[in-house]
Amino acid sequence: MEQYFTNNPDLKSELRTIIYKKDGQTLSFYSDNGVFSKDKLDYGSTLLLETVLKNVNKKNLDILDVGCGYGFLGISLAKFLNAHVTMCDVNKRALHLAKRNSENNNVKSLCQVLESNIYENITNIYDLIITNPPIRAGKIVVYGILDGARDYLKEDGELWMVIRKNQGAKSAIEHLNNIYKCEIVTKSKGFYIIKAKKH
Repeated sequence: MEQYFTNNPDLKSELRTIIYKKDGQTLSFYSDNGVFSKDKLDYGSTLLLETVLKNVNKKNLDILDVGCGYGFLGISLAKFLNAHVTMCDVNKRALHLAKRNSENNNVKSLCQVLESNIYENITNIYDLIITNPPIRAGKIVVYGILDGARDYLKEDGELWMVIRKNQGAKSAIEHLNNIYKCEIVTKSKGFYIIKAKKH
């Protein structure tokens, strides 16, 4: 099986469109084979987005979306928070879609799309780092995202993530508590939304 955190240029392209509606606005996303949650919006990502929108009231934030896929989280945050968003991923097809989707949703001027293995090509610091980490990529990658975020957050910056209870939420929270001030903001259908604040 092709994993969404690998690159396969020979994988057949089958574009499809995914719609997200909120607050009277409709966002449209191209998706394709070889990217995460290609056929429908992932419940965890949607829960993460809506929890952040409910709890973060500031506009014009600098946000980093790590493992952005086709750009659902980053583009939606740019749209609803008027945020400046950097989206990064290792999957070239996902990055191509994220660029296209930022144009289609009229947030191209707010979005930067970067190929980066976790923080490898990240040079700025951010108010928020948001991630639906690629659990199947393994613990080293996932914890690399969580631990590394600290170096790319502003002084009062926050890491927001989603993780399923049965995919190691408890141990991830214990681990995060060694580095951040950690809080479970929402639980739904086995998904935990965690906010980790620098301290």
